[in-house]
Amino acid sequence: MEIKKSQFVISSPTTNLCPNDNKPEYAFIGRSNVGKSSLINMLCNHKNMAKTSSMPGKTLLINHFIINNEWYLVDLPGYGFAKRSKSVQKQLEQMISSYILLREQLVNEFVLIDIRHEPQKIDLEFIDWLGQSNIPFSIVFTKADKLSQGKAKQNVTNYLNKLSETWEELPPHFITSSENKSGREDVLNYIEQINNNIKQ
Repeated sequence: MEIKKSQFVISSPTTNLCPNDNKPEYAFIGRSNVGKSSLINMLCNHKNMAKTSSMPGKTLLINHFIINNEWYLVDLPGYGFAKRSKSVQKQLEQMISSYILLREQLVNEFVLIDIRHEPQKIDLEFIDWLGQSNIPFSIVFTKADKLSQGKAKQNVTNYLNKLSETWEELPPHFITSSENKSGREDVLNYIEQINNNIKQ
């Protein structure tokens, strides 16, 4: 897929304020500091489309970006260790879960995982919740440039082995780096494939 046009559309505090057309939506989510904004900017070939921050957990709204006037890329708030009050954390959890569970236009949730770390309980629980909720999703391993190719592959294998303990069929996965743009074509081609299936 070639991205010819990408632009910010709207930031929404609730699902019912999201765009009301029927274009397919691909949402991106992950723990704070997983490199979500950098990945989105890399995918769209747009340096500052999603705002990166030195402070993790700055995304507090549901952010829609229109791609090629055909589909939406959705930047969801991160989950995890962002320094937020309990009331704000609860509000964010409700926003995320209502979008994921109620948004009919959502066709795939990309769950971002930092490739450098061992499987984290919070990520595994979130992935299990998606599965139990019958939400189509894929895993995107980020920051592959921070490891050797062999170590990156080993960490992915370890992660998939951990998932295999509870999953009969593993979700699609992608290994990416925002620094060297590796994995970009794989993710975009996957989106294009889903879009083509929707059109049929």
